[in-house]
Amino acid sequence: MSEHIVPLRVYYTVFGALLILTGLTSWVAFFDLGFFSPVVALTIAVLKASLVVLFFMHLRYSTRLTWVVAGASLFWVGILFALSLSDYLTRGWGKL
Repeated sequence: MSEHIVPLRVYYTVFGALLILTGLTSWVAFFDLGFFSPVVALTIAVLKASLVVLFFMHLRYSTRLTWVVAGASLFWVGILFALSLSDYLTRGWGKL
């Protein structure tokens, strides 16, 4: 089995990007963006998670089967979120 050797420059670049995105998360937290505050925070979190999965967990250089498994897991998490959100939205919270 051949392994892809990733240069250290890639790891340092990804680490720098993660530090910048973490600083951006902290910086955005001080602003009141209204409805868009969680949207911006989750977007930055997804970017950080994508960098970690692609480079530190070596998904970028993996086989297609590994990509299928990763995609299927994201699809499954989407199903779980959709079912949980549908339950949450159909409850009568303020109707006493």
